[in-house]
Amino acid sequence: MCGIIGIVGTKPVTERLIDSLKRLEYRGYDSAGVAAVVDGKVERRRAQGKIKNLEAVLVEQPLVAQNGIGHVRWATHGAPNVGNAHPHTAGRVTLVHNGIIENFAELKAELKAAGRAFESDTDTEVIAHLVDAELATGLAPLDAFKATLDRLTGAYALAVLIEGADNLILGARRGSPLVVGEGQGEMFLGSDALAVGPFTNRVIYLEEGDFVALDHDGAQIFDVTGASVQRPVKVVPASAVMMEKGNYRHFMEKEIHDQPEGCQRTIAAYVDALTARTAMPGGLDFKALERIQIVACGTSYIAGVIGKYLIEQLADLPVDVEIASEFRYRQPALRPGSLVIAMSQSGETADTLAALRYCKAKGMKSAVVVNAQESTMAREVDVVWPIHCGPEIGVASTKAFTAQVSVMIALAVAAAKARGTIDAAEEQRLVRVMLEAPRLIAEAIGLEDSLKEIAAEIAKARDVLYLGRGPMSALALEGALKLKEISYIHAEGYAAGELKHGPIALVDDQTPIIILAPYDSWFEKSASNMSEVMARGGQVVFVTDPQGAKHAPAGARVVVTAPASDPLVSALVMSAPIQLLAYHVAVLKGADVDQPRNLAKSVTVE
Repeated sequence: MCGIIGIVGTKPVTERLIDSLKRLEYRGYDSAGVAAVVDGKVERRRAQGKIKNLEAVLVEQPLVAQNGIGHVRWATHGAPNVGNAHPHTAGRVTLVHNGIIENFAELKAELKAAGRAFESDTDTEVIAHLVDAELATGLAPLDAFKATLDRLTGAYALAVLIEGADNLILGARRGSPLVVGEGQGEMFLGSDALAVGPFTNRVIYLEEGDFVALDHDGAQIFDVTGASVQRPVKVVPASAVMMEKGNYRHFMEKEIHDQPEGCQRTIAAYVDALTARTAMPGGLDFKALERIQIVACGTSYIAGVIGKYLIEQLADLPVDVEIASEFRYRQPALRPGSLVIAMSQSGETADTLAALRYCKAKGMKSAVVVNAQESTMAREVDVVWPIHCGPEIGVASTKAFTAQVSVMIALAVAAAKARGTIDAAEEQRLVRVMLEAPRLIAEAIGLEDSLKEIAAEIAKARDVLYLGRGPMSALALEGALKLKEISYIHAEGYAAGELKHGPIALVDDQTPIIILAPYDSWFEKSASNMSEVMARGGQVVFVTDPQGAKHAPAGARVVVTAPASDPLVSALVMSAPIQLLAYHVAVLKGADVDQPRNLAKSVTVE
């Protein structure tokens, strides 16, 4: 999750870029860099580490200019060194990038074959070379930029300088946020309102697929098709900038939309994108483990259940998942050759902390999957696996949940490789699947308008059932939890195979049944459950993918078609629709979405 700033200004730009980057340092601190147009030429300054190191470089080598771009980096492709620091340059093009370009290896091979030389190990440099190559064919800067965007697969936010177009900055977003700031004879481009906050409170939130050309006269915005569009200007109060919701009504909605970028950051921390290998920190010997015990509460418990499915399936390693509040009171049988994994967004959850300490007292190795790296749990375990999703304000967890699941996915693949249940080629395939997940999550969020319509019907219900098989049975629990947490509608999640063992008695024509069924090895069974429900008058909302939509039995009230995804990441991709559905139901019912009644973000008492 890198930070971006761009300024087309009327005043010296370097100090302003640095001011903005300091506000963005929470998004990355592996390296920092700026570039500016000096006497018609683009010059750049870069440094490894924190912004103070870049400031020292600028003292030695000043940049005197009015237009420029800046970047703070969270390393994804390539080591965090000066050579891989942004901005990157190729020919006339200098740019900064937040995101992951999934098809960079193919594009790089093509560009090398055409005689282009690369200076870094990043995926970003590929974009600069592509734009420069398009310019060499005679295209105008904006046309060359659009031609390049059409070739990119993955997530990105971009800010681009082109020599010869001195008062122009180009920007684009897909799967990563980007905003435009309006000033007096000046324009700004940034990762969020915090980036442009020192300069203006007039902000335009670019929509998915938008690209933009900024100059002193304003912003020309285009949608993904290249059509010129207008996006509304929002006035962001200065007091809201530090904790702003952006173009969203609630923090929960913003945090749902943050998930492509959040999962990108999480996944990047646990894989080497260049080699397509896993890189789990901590030095654990997965081959020597007898079993894993996961302890957690609420949404974290459900993320652990998804982890159990994946770890056992891929690594052939037994995993138990237990609700932490029950765990130590039943005096479980534990062995020193096992690993306990505590899962907690805050790292302070009282029940989970007590369960963790109980396991440690039995001689077990310990790890925590946590957002707060300075928390009590993080200080007490052998291994810390941060989820890197950033602050989550909404009480009902969304981006922390998918970040936790992302860590579980990486853990499953790493353990499988270490235990020899998959070979190196399969590890590389699965890592590439993981790197595709942020883009697919962004596509799933694109279903929001259709989910709003479904929410209008769900909001009338007294009871709602969620069904799924395999990892989707865990996601059914999460869907039900989200709905009852924030809308106060009674909801239950079940493994679909349990339907005939009791829950089917609840089915009638007033009860919505939400079935989560991507086209996987469980699909036929899920489709059969769908038929059983509809035969009894159940009003089915069938959440699937394109193949599942083709093979679904007729009669569903609504079919929601999420993007196709590998089973490894299907829980990530299917999370967004159930979160958005719960959110819009709660909004329609007038509930306090960010602070639902009786709930707290961190439960620090038993």
